[in-house]
Parts: sequence; structure tokens; C-alpha cells
Amino acid sequence: MYMTVPETAVFLSMPEEQVNRYVLEGRIRAVHDGEQYLINTSQFESHFKQLEIAKLELEEWRATPIPDDIDIKDED
Repeated sequence: MYMTVPETAVFLSMPEEQVNRYVLEGRIRAVHDGEQYLINTSQFESHFKQLEIAKLELEEWRATPIPDDIDIKDED
């Protein structure tokens, strides 16, 4: 599915100027139809998958209890 720059900015929760800059820099692939840039949203699927994996790993890390320190039990 193709979206315009303003629609993509809403989709990615980013400012429109930043999306436009990424298109011009080539960081976001787009097609220029003579009037506007059209962006294929399928290029963001792997990005969103990686974000979900990172969120799950962060939650797993936060849920891991801190091990007891060995030096605390050693009272001579």
C-alpha cells in the first residue's frame, strides 16, 4: 500500500518534515509521481518486527531478578 508523506508521518508517529528529509536522503524509499512522493509501507514491516522483539527483550531483562551479591554474605 502506498501512502503520501503526511500519511506516512502519522503512521510512523514522526514529524512530516523528518519523513520528507528521510525520503530525500534515501533512508525511506519512495516514488515521485510528479506531484508528491508515494511511500510503500511494506518497507516498515521488518522495522516494526524488530521493535517488538526489542520491547520483549527489554521486558524480559527488566523481569530478571538481580542476583544476590556474594560479598554481602561474607561477614568475617
